[in-house]
Amino acid sequence: MTSEIEIKTSRIAEILEQNQLDGVLLNGQHNFAWITGGGSNGIDLSRENGVASVLLTSKGERYLIANNIERRRLVDEEINAEHFTAVDFSWQNEKSGKQTALSIARDLAGVQIATDIPMFSGTEAIESKIAPCRHRLTAEEIDRTLGLCSDASTAMMNTITGSEAGVSEAAIANRLRSELGALGISSPVTLVAADERIGLYRHPVPTDNIWQRVLLLVTCAKRHGIVVSLSRIVCIGEVSDDLLKKTEAAASVNAHLLNATHEGATGRSIYQVAKNAYENVGYADEINLHHQGGAAGYRTREWVTHPESNDVVNTGQLFAWNPSITGTKVEETVLTTNDGIETLTTTEGFPTIETIVHGRSYFSPGILSI
Repeated sequence: MTSEIEIKTSRIAEILEQNQLDGVLLNGQHNFAWITGGGSNGIDLSRENGVASVLLTSKGERYLIANNIERRRLVDEEINAEHFTAVDFSWQNEKSGKQTALSIARDLAGVQIATDIPMFSGTEAIESKIAPCRHRLTAEEIDRTLGLCSDASTAMMNTITGSEAGVSEAAIANRLRSELGALGISSPVTLVAADERIGLYRHPVPTDNIWQRVLLLVTCAKRHGIVVSLSRIVCIGEVSDDLLKKTEAAASVNAHLLNATHEGATGRSIYQVAKNAYENVGYADEINLHHQGGAAGYRTREWVTHPESNDVVNTGQLFAWNPSITGTKVEETVLTTNDGIETLTTTEGFPTIETIVHGRSYFSPGILSI
C-alpha cells in the first residue's frame, strides 16, 4: 500500500513540475504537520513559521532541514526518519546569514526553489498551490481525524456536565481547554458566551460574565496538525420558544449547506444555497452578520464560502459549517464521502435536530436542557 507521505509527495511533485520548480521548502507549521503525517516544527506557536523545513524535490526526494539545535529532537520525536533525510547546519551560521535552509535546498535540488509561505527574498511563496494538496485526506488522516473528533466531543461533553450556572465564561473556557489537553488536544479557538453575550457577538471571547441560564461553547480542536470544530448550546431549565425556533432555523440552513457539499460544488454555489436557506426560514439578513464556515483540515478553515469563491469541494475533505442566527449557532465537522456527508463530531448524549432536504435526513446539534 502506498504510504500517506508518498501520496503527498507525489501531489507536490506534480505541482513542482507544473511550475517548473526544482523544489519547495515547507516551513509553515500547518504544512509541516501535513507532510510529516502529524509532526510539529513549532516552538513559538504564535508564529506561522516553524523551526525547521521539509524540502520536497521535483524528483520526489524528501529532506528535513534544521539547525543543530532542533535536528535530533525532530528526528527522534516528530518525523518518521525512514521517510526523510535529515540535514543540519549550525545555528550561528543561520543567524549570521552565512547558511540558510534556502542555500542548502539549492545545493540539494537546484536553483529554482519556492517556499510555502514567505521566507526568503527572491523566492516565490506558493501556499495557494500547496493548499489544494491538503484537501483530500488520506486513509491515515481520516483515522486520525475520527479519533480527534471523538475525543473533542468527549471533552466538550465533560466540560458541559462538569460545569454549572454561577461560574464565569472564562472558568468554563479553562475547563474546556483542560479537558481537551488531557487528551493531547490543543484549542487554537475557544469561545464561550453566557446569556445576553450570545446574541451580541459572533466571536465571544470568554470574559468574567457569569452564566445564569443559556451557554454557548465553541472549540476548534487540534491534534497532529488537524483541526476540527464544534459548537454546543446548553440551557438551565426549559428552552424558550424563541431560542428553539432560531436554533431549528439555523439547523435547517446547516442541513442545506450539508446537502450542497459534494464533489465538484463551488464555494460560491454553496453560498447561494445558504442565502436561499436563510430566506426560506425567515432570517434573510443573518447571512450578512457572519460567515458560514467552509473547508477544514490543517487550518481552522482552509477556505470560507462566499459570493466570489471558486474553491471546489473534494470527496474525502473536511468541512465545518457554522450557520448562526442572532442568539444561537450550530456547528459540526463533517467528511465528504462517496455516499454523502458523514458527521464526525456527534456528541453522545447531546440532543440533535433532524432536517430533511430532498428526502435525505441531516442532523445538527440541538440544545441540551439541564
